[in-house]
Amino acid sequence: MNADKRACSLDVDSQYVELAVEIFAMLADATRVRIILALREGEMAVGALAEVVGKSPAAVSQHLAKMRLARMVSTRQDGTKVLYRLENEHARQLVADAIYQAEHALGGMPSHHRAEQATA
Repeated sequence: MNADKRACSLDVDSQYVELAVEIFAMLADATRVRIILALREGEMAVGALAEVVGKSPAAVSQHLAKMRLARMVSTRQDGTKVLYRLENEHARQLVADAIYQAEHALGGMPSHHRAEQATA
């Protein structure tokens, strides 16, 4: 119970390092990354997610079940439909940062920096 009240530590000896690695492992799948990108704007049903990410509803459902166990997504019942949403903003931010890092890997000025310069 006291562990829940401690601030998250970013030290190299943090108790959260191994759990962070498990989270990265959960995100080491293109379909799961696409699901997180699709859920950025709000809730979606499995069928709609499947269409957006280009996978079968059964495959998407299996990914969502794993992501739900990892507490990355949560559900809400709407009549007979189950709607999925991101549990918090952190998975969305992790994926965004990974995409930004991928842009840097290509060299040149990444599009996210060009957008920042345009607004400055």
